[in-house]
Amino acid sequence: MKRGIRLNNIPEVKLGIIAVSRDCFVIELSERRRAAIVKSYTDMGGSIFEAKTTVENENDMLKAVEEVKKAGCNALVVFLGNFGPETPETLIAKNFDGPVMYVAAAEESGDDLINGRGDAYCGMLNCSYNLGLRKIPAVIPSYPVGTAEDIAKMIDEFVPVARALIGLSKLKVISFGPRPQDFFACNAPIKPLYDIGVEIQENSELDLLVAYRAHKDDPRIPSVVEDMAAELGLGNQYPELLPRMAQYELTLLDWAEQNKGSREYVVFANKCWPAFPKEFGFEPCYVNSRLASKGCPVSCEVDIYGAVSEYIGACVTNDAVTLLDINNSVPKDIYEADIKGKYNYTLKDVFMGFHCGNTPLCKLSKGAIKYQLIQNRLLENGGEPDFTRGTLEGDIAPGKITFFRLQSTPDTKLQAYIAQGEVLPVATRSFGGIGVFAIPEMGRFYRYVLIAKRYPHHGAVAFSHCGKALHTIFSYLGVDDISFNQPKGMLYKNENPFDA
Repeated sequence: MKRGIRLNNIPEVKLGIIAVSRDCFVIELSERRRAAIVKSYTDMGGSIFEAKTTVENENDMLKAVEEVKKAGCNALVVFLGNFGPETPETLIAKNFDGPVMYVAAAEESGDDLINGRGDAYCGMLNCSYNLGLRKIPAVIPSYPVGTAEDIAKMIDEFVPVARALIGLSKLKVISFGPRPQDFFACNAPIKPLYDIGVEIQENSELDLLVAYRAHKDDPRIPSVVEDMAAELGLGNQYPELLPRMAQYELTLLDWAEQNKGSREYVVFANKCWPAFPKEFGFEPCYVNSRLASKGCPVSCEVDIYGAVSEYIGACVTNDAVTLLDINNSVPKDIYEADIKGKYNYTLKDVFMGFHCGNTPLCKLSKGAIKYQLIQNRLLENGGEPDFTRGTLEGDIAPGKITFFRLQSTPDTKLQAYIAQGEVLPVATRSFGGIGVFAIPEMGRFYRYVLIAKRYPHHGAVAFSHCGKALHTIFSYLGVDDISFNQPKGMLYKNENPFDA
């Protein structure tokens, strides 16, 4: 596996578009408008299969769905070029195996509002009613009516949403080991994951250790070591450790391939302490970071919902993600010296996101292999580090981020949060993979969402602003409670209105 090569673990979206037409309207109106959308989206650099069957009735619906299936489409746009046939158009989504977005045509000219009027604005209302009647999930943009150019942009925004929904429908979470004692905060019932189509395979740490030992002297180890050394450069502070970590990386990759079964995509949720480092001879953090950078996130501390959240972020952004503790406040002296007056954030808006060393190297300002300070104190009595080495440490690179999480409540109801912000170019003066995060109104969000709704300390991090896509995905999955960092003056449900 050469440096920079991503695993085949993120779906490729193959779009199709089907136009529908009410039989009492002019069918050519839908067909002409469909062709204009395809041209506009293609001109933007997109690729979409244009089904030639226009749906007026249920027989047309079956024919059109078969047409896009034969073309290999795994995501679909249903276009109301005019009012549209309520039942057939909604049965498209029922019969198509993949995410479907519904959009509608805007009227084109005041000079053509007799034969050229389509009434899709009205038809979208009935379409939505019929989708709800049949309990068919679908993506409907925030304003789903537009010109060809408008709808081409909607399609472009649909792609990352579709990629995540396809990935989740074919995802298996492989976990190793029960959660460490006193770290139960990320534990949650897994039934809601089955409800949204995710499979889970739970294993013991002993299974992993046996598999790791079976990879001793694997002939592929030297090439992985070479790749690691090339990636790390000057950060390769313990070169003698690389063969052990390469052996572990191959163990995980082989386990994924041999255990994915009927699923196409895999993420891991692995126990990483306290027994792991002593028995394996290293901390797994750097290997976890490498797999995350290649599209296969590995969450820490058997955080199953954290792994699923990371995977959603990886699909949406098509980029590396990480999982961090919402960890510690920023000391006032750092705030006064490096943030106040330079950035428009209060002390309560900033915090440090941290984990031992699982953040991919490409997302660090400068990373190096180091040792886990806390585990070294606990397991090696603070002496010369040996098996507590293996973390990837450094300050997280500044830039836009989205902090988010999908989580189950104890009574098996899905909830989620999304908060956009940034990593500031401020030195942390600390250890681990860590950064100074700034999220507007973070103090209130921390109290009235993270604390009030009993969220765990782990949050997934995507390195861009992707809240819009994430919200669409969570809504599609049926998550009723989606929280965000509400602006000042917009009170949370249980926020004290008299709190100055």
